[in-house]
Amino acid sequence: MFVDQVKIHVKAGNGGNGCISFRREKSVPRGGPNGGDGGKGGDVIAQAVEHLNTLVEQYYTQHYTAKNGEHGKGKNMHGADGEDMIIRVPPGTIITDAKTGEIIADLTSAGQTAILARGGRGGKGNTRFKSSTNQAPKVAEKGEPGEEKDLILELRLIADIGLVGYPNAGKSSILSRVSSAKPKVADYPFTTLVPVLGIVRFIDFRDVVVADIPGLIEGASKGKGLGFEFLRHIERSRIFIHLVDPTQGDAFENYKMINKEFL
Repeated sequence: MFVDQVKIHVKAGNGGNGCISFRREKSVPRGGPNGGDGGKGGDVIAQAVEHLNTLVEQYYTQHYTAKNGEHGKGKNMHGADGEDMIIRVPPGTIITDAKTGEIIADLTSAGQTAILARGGRGGKGNTRFKSSTNQAPKVAEKGEPGEEKDLILELRLIADIGLVGYPNAGKSSILSRVSSAKPKVADYPFTTLVPVLGIVRFIDFRDVVVADIPGLIEGASKGKGLGFEFLRHIERSRIFIHLVDPTQGDAFENYKMINKEFL
């Protein structure tokens, strides 16, 4: 299943509360405060992972919550930080704040990460409030809440070469010959409904990623045919290869039409 756009909700962990505690030992009168700090809440982090090429995981799991930080304890024991939540996405994923439209991250290569929501700071224990004028503070801070956001994930495939042209121009056939990809090949329009990636390996062991883009027709940038949803998948291609079929009319006019849809 190919999914290239999805909306998700993320919630970072809350910070743990600081502790109010006092040292109580028989041989140590007036031991003073010993409440520890709360731990920091976990972050929600996106990570681009090699070999992923769809947002199907986020399509089925749309809510992501990081762990809260633990509360502080007596004996100056600080709470543990909350565990981060890692969201695995394919390279080429753009992450946008659904409310403001701000681009939070553009993960273009495997291994890149971005913090989508920051965990809350842990509260200070009463040990932190001890002073010369307040030897026994009975106050501690509460942990801060973690950030919470609605985000839009949009995948724009990263390929060295993008195959473009009218439906049934032969794009899938070429991809099936030059790579081990197995796109659907048939003699009716719009056989390819989603982009298909293939790897072409040259004799010097260089790999080139080739993308078979669903067929475009005049007006695709305005929603005709399969619409403009798939046009974004050719934006990152280094090279376009236009395939034209002389049996589909004037080849040069078809070539110019496809170029016009890119603008």
